[in-house]
Amino acid sequence: MNIELIVVGKTDSKEVNALVENYTKRLSHYVRFGITYLPDLRNTKSLSEAQQKSSEGEMILSSLAPSDFVVLLDEGGKEFRSVEFAEWIEKRMASGLRRLVFVIGGPYGFSEAVYGRANGKVSLSQMTFSHQIVRAIFAEQLYRAFTIIKGEPYHHE
Repeated sequence: MNIELIVVGKTDSKEVNALVENYTKRLSHYVRFGITYLPDLRNTKSLSEAQQKSSEGEMILSSLAPSDFVVLLDEGGKEFRSVEFAEWIEKRMASGLRRLVFVIGGPYGFSEAVYGRANGKVSLSQMTFSHQIVRAIFAEQLYRAFTIIKGEPYHHE
């Protein structure tokens, strides 16, 4: 199985980029993991929130294949403990999925079209995080899930 993280926009934070790169490298020992960076929208001051979500949504949807299992990182999604998330990942792997795609939207979230295409939603916390820092948090949680699956000592319960 391949796991892909699709994110809207790049981060200008070297620290966040370094964390994401660190966990991406660590994940390569367990799974084929990639990140697709969609470009930031231009002239957003002239766009409404709905127009921004719609434009970002079109980019997200064009990055997906019909067979992808798509999970949105969304505040309204299901919350997992780390062990539960590892079990959830393991079930997706056992199901024969070719590509599991997680999506982090822009600052206003997702368009209705993207919600309609999604197979599920996951929330990392009830707290709100910037869509840039969520990248590092998610990459670490995905790495943690694989260490749990493999029975490695990274996670302490």
